[in-house]
Amino acid sequence: MSDRPAAEPRLPAAGPDRQRIDKWLFFARVVKSRSLAAKLVGLGGVRVNAAKITQPSRAISAGDVLTISADRRVLVLKVLDCGTRRGPAPEARLLYEDMSPPPPEKPGSPLDGAVPLRERGSGRPTKKERRAIDKLDRDGEPW
Repeated sequence: MSDRPAAEPRLPAAGPDRQRIDKWLFFARVVKSRSLAAKLVGLGGVRVNAAKITQPSRAISAGDVLTISADRRVLVLKVLDCGTRRGPAPEARLLYEDMSPPPPEKPGSPLDGAVPLRERGSGRPTKKERRAIDKLDRDGEPW
């Protein structure tokens, strides 16, 4: 009938075993502030159980799997518990199980960090070459 996408299922926003996703992201220290969490969810950077969500008020509970794309990386977090406060990092890690894939390895060569070879005549002359140029200038013309 309508071309509008189907609305997200309505769930209670909070309860003893449910929590708003923006609050949970803040409590789990995924983002630095709750407003940034709301912005991340609003821009579509979070999926709950593979379904894209855009409402920061969406409730989540233990057992949900969140897929978060932020800062050029993908985090896959399984919610273990709802938080009650934004505590220290060790306390925040108890709220989720990290199931993220390992970051891709950067291709590198064994000579990374070695001094590159410079072809003669390219770039700035060495000190020895500068002295030779100065000597050449002094020999031919009086100053």
